[in-house]
Amino acid sequence: MIKENKKKKLEEYINSIIEKPILTSSIVLAILAVIVLSFSLKYYLEDFDLFFAQVMAEAHGMLFDIAVIGILIFWLNKNGEVRQRIRTYKDEINDFRLWESEEAAFRTVGNIKRLNRHGINEINLVNCHLSRTNLNYVNLGGSNLNSSDISNAFLIETNLQNTRLNQTNLENSNLNQANLKGAYASGANFKDAYLIKAQLENAFLIKSNFKNAFLMESNLRGCYLTGADFENASLYKADLRGAKGLTLEQLTKAKTLYLAQFDEEILNQIKTNIPELVGK
Repeated sequence: MIKENKKKKLEEYINSIIEKPILTSSIVLAILAVIVLSFSLKYYLEDFDLFFAQVMAEAHGMLFDIAVIGILIFWLNKNGEVRQRIRTYKDEINDFRLWESEEAAFRTVGNIKRLNRHGINEINLVNCHLSRTNLNYVNLGGSNLNSSDISNAFLIETNLQNTRLNQTNLENSNLNQANLKGAYASGANFKDAYLIKAQLENAFLIKSNFKNAFLMESNLRGCYLTGADFENASLYKADLRGAKGLTLEQLTKAKTLYLAQFDEEILNQIKTNIPELVGK
């Protein structure tokens, strides 16, 4: 019984030491130092200078190995940590997809901005709920936002170049000076949206809804506008030269076309049929 108690106490003591990594390492180092110094003591005494020179040569080699290997391991660990964080941010966006709540919207935006800080801008945001969020100055170039809800949001100077916005809801959002060049926004809802000085050059805006939208000084050159709804939209100083699929019937419903720029053919039709919209 006494022997069992002593054995148990010894095991507990050993385990307590093992649970302390610094103490364990120190004990192992001390034991190894005693063994190595015991075997090399005679070399110290017989020819210290030669032995010391050899020790220093080995020390330099060891330092070089530590430096090279240490830097490589550090780089690999750092790179692995970054990749893991990026994967986590993307996984969280997937978790919040289709969840229509303020929490989901704000947490998704947080993950978007974190991905931006890591240089990631092409993000899968299909069917994401981003209503009433602040996406000002965010880079979403090349992202996929098809069928997402970004209504009542702020996207001032946001980069949406070549972004997919098909069937996306941007109603009553502020996209002033946003970059939507080459964006795919067929069927998108821009109703009551602010697109002042927005860049929409060569964007696909087929059957998009611009009802009551503010498109003052916006760049719509070369856009695909077949079936787009401009009812009560303000196109003051907008540039629609080279727009494809644009008809007089669409422009008749606009609130104003004053100082807007058009190709000569359609401009003549406007002046003939609805001169009141372009002014005298």
